[in-house]
Amino acid sequence: MSSTLFRTKNVEQSIRDTEEPEHSLRKSLSALDLTVFGVGVIIGTGIFVLTGQVAKNNAGPAVALSFVAAGVVCGLAALCYAEFASTVPVAGSAYTFSYSSLGELPAWIIGWDLVLEFALGTAVVAVGWSGYIRSLLDNAGWHLPDYLAGRDNATGFGFDVLAAALVLVLTCILVLGMKLSARITSLVVAIKVTVVLIVIIAGAFFINSANYKPFIPPSQAVPAGGNLKAPLIQLMFGWAPSNFGVMGIFTAASVVFFAFIGFDIVATAAEETRNPQRDMPRGILGSLFICTVLYVLVSVVVTGMQHYSKLSVQAPLADAFKSIGHPWYAGVISFGAAVGLTTVCMILLLGQTRVFFAMSRDGLLPRFFSRVHPRFKTPHRPTILLGVVIAIVAGFTSLSELAELVNIGTLFAFVVVAISVIILRRTRPDLHRAFRTPWVPVLPILSVCASLWLMLNLPAETWLRFAVWMVIGFVVYFLYGRTHSRLAQAEPAPAGQAPPAPPTKTP
Repeated sequence: MSSTLFRTKNVEQSIRDTEEPEHSLRKSLSALDLTVFGVGVIIGTGIFVLTGQVAKNNAGPAVALSFVAAGVVCGLAALCYAEFASTVPVAGSAYTFSYSSLGELPAWIIGWDLVLEFALGTAVVAVGWSGYIRSLLDNAGWHLPDYLAGRDNATGFGFDVLAAALVLVLTCILVLGMKLSARITSLVVAIKVTVVLIVIIAGAFFINSANYKPFIPPSQAVPAGGNLKAPLIQLMFGWAPSNFGVMGIFTAASVVFFAFIGFDIVATAAEETRNPQRDMPRGILGSLFICTVLYVLVSVVVTGMQHYSKLSVQAPLADAFKSIGHPWYAGVISFGAAVGLTTVCMILLLGQTRVFFAMSRDGLLPRFFSRVHPRFKTPHRPTILLGVVIAIVAGFTSLSELAELVNIGTLFAFVVVAISVIILRRTRPDLHRAFRTPWVPVLPILSVCASLWLMLNLPAETWLRFAVWMVIGFVVYFLYGRTHSRLAQAEPAPAGQAPPAPPTKTP
């Protein structure tokens, strides 16, 4: 049984599967498209919200260094992703990479993890977008009824119609084709980056150097935590993260990591890239570098405009301009945040559908979902299914407490990809690698350690929820995936036993 759990799908077979007409995605993306996708999904709630929270509670003006630290952790993982995405240009990202190196069960685990990560991420962002839109509508004098805004009312019913509508509209766009999605994303990302540049350039004229003192505020004691909401590292080792001081910078890095989530989604589009060997590393590393620079500049400007102790937690960028008597900029920033979140939501949904599509093409999920649309060449069946499910979830649930599951899911994927790079270097040294991760195995090991450290700083409650989702995944795999896998169908039968019938094709 152990041999079946860790059977691997070789790289050549993974690439051949992408050439089957009924299961083949259209190659239409360039390096610029990939970079735009990366910037579009990374710049979201993090840059508009987290800056004030971590500056006020954890790092002070040194939050800029926290963004650098988080960017370094992501950069280590990005180098590993770039090698795999250019070597195995197949939809599925970390799922496909681990199937080629670690085996079927680890691949299933990471695929199941990614489905949760992208689904919750899409729903959470859709709800956040709805909040910005309602705020803009309220300013214009248009007010949605409470029961259509997802709020509890006298009847106890509330459905966030805006969040659900956003997911459904983006689902339709993704069904119609990747190039259309890329064009819309390019337009929206241009608006979003323009707003960020306005914050940086306009805010630079209002910087008061006195607000940077002290740049690293003195350490403060953190109350001991004995409940599940405390970081796991505190419950295990009795070590509590710091507020302020040098350690506060790294504590803040665990929080602002959420602002970098998304560059790994670029890897899910490898199969739809015209020249993945050249363009995937450019798209992954380029988008991460651009966003890190923008994050650092925004944090430097905002903490210079307003003292860190007075920053708003809900809307630090907009409120910083209000504090200096320029409310017009606050409206522009709110508009940019609302527009920008649409691309975050769409690309998260894109990533999930590609992982689901890859798992169904391998037989771990029903093959019904691996057929592409005859005209648009998109995985329309999983896109529609997941879009409807996420729209319902986003409509009925705020998911604020589940947002941390997105962090742990992403970090878990980082760990798996880094380990996979080391293993595939040893098992398949003959593979042509258009991009090679430097200093293997040292750099991947550093990536694993950095990701695990950030995971330990997440609440124990998050780990428990993650464990429950993984248990459900194990049940699904052993009841369905293990026996329906295409590798299982291809294995020779034991002596004296009839071989399994080949999988029938859906007419």
